[in-house]
Amino acid sequence: MEALTPDVLALAGGTDAGGPGTGGMATKLAAARIAAAAGCVTVIAAGRPVGGGGPLSTAIRWTEIAAGTTPLAARKAWIAATLDSRGVIMVDAGAADALRRGASLLPAGVRAVAGTFEKGDAVRVMDEQGAEVARGLVRRDVAEVERVAGLSSDAAAALGVEGRPELIHADDLVVSR
Repeated sequence: MEALTPDVLALAGGTDAGGPGTGGMATKLAAARIAAAAGCVTVIAAGRPVGGGGPLSTAIRWTEIAAGTTPLAARKAWIAATLDSRGVIMVDAGAADALRRGASLLPAGVRAVAGTFEKGDAVRVMDEQGAEVARGLVRRDVAEVERVAGLSSDAAAALGVEGRPELIHADDLVVSR
């Protein structure tokens, strides 16, 4: 498996003149770099069989480009650096500590909610002193988070809140440094 080092990238030329494709190796490697940053392994293969006949005439030459990260790490980087926050969820000290240890955000630790957000929006999670604890993708809209704030998961379920109890799952949460 190849890594996209500066030396490998420098080997690529411009577009393929006269070939069946419209992009050259530089274009292919640029796409592979984007995929690697998202945690995907990429295969660059010939568009037609190579060889001079016989049993190997259908062999395909290809290069596998290694992923630069895991998909989860890439997703968390996207959440942390790219998405605009649509609201704030303030949590108590116990919830803040649990989030720092890698837990999901549950309703019991929520003390206040601000902003206008929908399910799937990015929100900031703040402690009671106003310091950012984390950023994440919320699984409930603002009205539902307000409705279950401070309740145990069982009490929230008793109110008719369906689905999993997490307001923000750990996979959708990036702890602030």
